Amino acid sequence: MKHIALSFILTVLLFCSCGTNATKGNISAEMACEGVSNYCHSAYDWSIAEENPSMMYLEMGEETDSAYQVVFRSYTGALVNFYVDKTSGTTRMVEYVPTLDTTNEAGTIDIFDYLKTEN
Repeated sequence: MKHIALSFILTVLLFCSCGTNATKGNISAEMACEGVSNYCHSAYDWSIAEENPSMMYLEMGEETDSAYQVVFRSYTGALVNFYVDKTSGTTRMVEYVPTLDTTNEAGTIDIFDYLKTEN
């Protein structure tokens, strides 16, 4: 009976740890860019960029050992820097407005909320 209980507990722990690893961790640059793109397309009105795509765009910024930087340029000229943690997916947003020379923390998102999952 003890073997069955121990086997059951080990099996549950194995499945729990596998599920966690499948949804979190090891984010690629492509995943970071896709997630930020999906977020930006849901949070900002892109209709102004239909006729002039250079008005709004995304580009990859610098990469560190722990994070990717993805930069969103708004049609207003503001830049939102997204710092995507490579392990956790926590993404810090920092908005910079060049014309006013101001920088503001704009919040955080979980990049996994904006990545499409395959079913």
